[in-house]
Amino acid sequence: MIMNNDDWLPKSHEGRYDQAMQTMTYLSAQDNLTRMGLTGFQTWIVGTLQPAYGAFNVAFEDWKNPAERTSVKTATLRAAEDTFVPLYRHLYVGMLKENPLATDADLVAMGLPERSSGGRKPAPVPTTSPAATVKTPGPGIVEIYFRDNSVDNSSRAKPSGVHGAEIGWIVSDTLPVNWSQLVNSSFDTASPFRLTFEGEMRGRRLYFALRWENTRGEKGPWSEIQDAIIP
Repeated sequence: MIMNNDDWLPKSHEGRYDQAMQTMTYLSAQDNLTRMGLTGFQTWIVGTLQPAYGAFNVAFEDWKNPAERTSVKTATLRAAEDTFVPLYRHLYVGMLKENPLATDADLVAMGLPERSSGGRKPAPVPTTSPAATVKTPGPGIVEIYFRDNSVDNSSRAKPSGVHGAEIGWIVSDTLPVNWSQLVNSSFDTASPFRLTFEGEMRGRRLYFALRWENTRGEKGPWSEIQDAIIP
């Protein structure tokens, strides 16, 4: 499941935020810039790309809480994205995609697509399971936030080589005894994963578990089965 190079940018605000944060964190290390031969572009990265990313980051953090979201905050976020996204595309297409010093491991670590042919270092099979927390921002809505369980709680980063998380779930009156009983399967590349239920489901119990899937479609181990009440 290699990401399509022609459609590599996530569609959602949340997905773009997570991907951009992963990329910019990687580029913040001088050793990475030097090894990938990007020191000649450092003035552009620091003076143009980073400020645009900073504005996008601030706008997203202001917008992300649904309870406090307004039309003004949404418009501000979209304007910041409109400035940042063309620069971000230029970074990948113009400086990284055909750059022989930027390896596929570098691209994966930045949340960017691997090259479509030749010389790829295979993404490792995931060996850990996602850590997950639940929020219920509104009636009938359950959001499952997932992250690498080896990083701090404030990060939504994925392990290197991971494309996204499979979410197995079921609404049931009894606790599933194993993962095969989670008969519904969904997939998400960026936290959070959202489920929306009709009114008659409110008050019932949702059971779920997650596992990572790498860029080749190989799956890691399931997390423990967790539960939440549908609000």
